[in-house]
Parts: sequence; structure tokens; C-alpha cells
Amino acid sequence: MATPRGTVSVPPTKAAADTHGPASPEPMKTKIERQVYLIKYWAFFAHRTVLAARSSVFKAELFGAMKGKAGHPIEISDIEADVFKSLLHFIYTDSLPETTREGTDEDPTQEDVVTASHLLVAADRYNIERLKLICEDKLCNQIDSNMVATSLALAEQHGCHGLKEACFEFLGSPSNLKAMIASDGYEHLKNSCPSALKELVARLLPVELIAAKDIIMGI
Repeated sequence: MATPRGTVSVPPTKAAADTHGPASPEPMKTKIERQVYLIKYWAFFAHRTVLAARSSVFKAELFGAMKGKAGHPIEISDIEADVFKSLLHFIYTDSLPETTREGTDEDPTQEDVVTASHLLVAADRYNIERLKLICEDKLCNQIDSNMVATSLALAEQHGCHGLKEACFEFLGSPSNLKAMIASDGYEHLKNSCPSALKELVARLLPVELIAAKDIIMGI
């Protein structure tokens, strides 16, 4: 069965000038200009003004009510270093980092799908909508029986309508639905997003059965 494609509309890239700052993380002259983020043993340097221009969350964190002392490092414990690195790459270039599979006939690996999932979560956290939509679009085109439960939970938790619709379309096949129930991600989906499963069941059941169920529940 062909992989379904979600209806995700990704806006065009912005011009470099739209970032209101340098197009790359060039050296910063003073500590006031830069912000340091610490993730485990990694340190990431970025221009405060660029971060604020691209993300309302970074803006509040660096210049608003949430701000700490200028130049002091900020520790991040819930994002992996490689994901944050990709996030910064996008903030400066408005594009994703190149991978070894780009421009080849090789299909993305499960690791690529997981990375896109983590980057979507980070983009949602920092309110970087275009990056979130790019990741959502990638996930829509990489749905399979092993990952569909995880993708559906992700879509439900982060408001990704296109990805959710693509998962429902994929699960319209009885064989795909059966494989999803046997997958590792099903228990997580069932426990974390029961509403998504209820909506799926409602879509799969004939209208007559849904009406009968409502009658029975009302007796």
C-alpha cells in the first residue's frame, strides 16, 4: 500500500534578512551579544537577537519576563544535543542540515524518522512553525506499521492535523491496523492518547454501528 501523504502546507523559505541578524553563527564580540546553551557535555553559542527574531519563546526567555542575566548559560535537559544543533541550523539558515541520504535513492531510516519526530517536538516547544510543518510533512511521507502509533501520538499531542489525517488514512487498511496494534508504540498510544484511538475507531466503524452503540450506552 502506498504511504499516505498528509495535507501539510509548508510556507516558503524566508530571506536571510528576515532573521534580523547574521546568516550564520559568526563570532560574537561581547558576552552580551551571545547566548550559551548547555546540553550535557555540549555547549552551543548563538546570537541572542537572532534567536529572539525567529522564536517568540526564545524572545521571552532572553528579553522578556522569563529572562535571566545576560550572557549566563542556560541548561537544557530535555532535548538531545544533535536535535538542538539541527534547531539552531534551521534558525540561521531556514533549512534542515543535509543528510548522507539526500540526493540519493536510499530511503530514510527509522533513525531519520525518530530524529524528525524529536525535531518536531523541539520546534513546537520554541514555536518555530515552519520547522514544525517541515518535520510534520516528512513524517507524513514516512508512515509505516512500526512507527504509525508513535506518529499518531505525536500528532495528537502537538496539534499536527495533517500527520493525524495521514495516520488515520494509513490505518484504514485492516492489515495496517492489525500490525499497528502489535507494534511497540501501541501501548504508549493507548495510554497517552486514548482520545485519538476513540476517534480512529469512530472513523472505522460503519455509521449504523456507531448509532447502535450510542443507543446501547444510553440504556
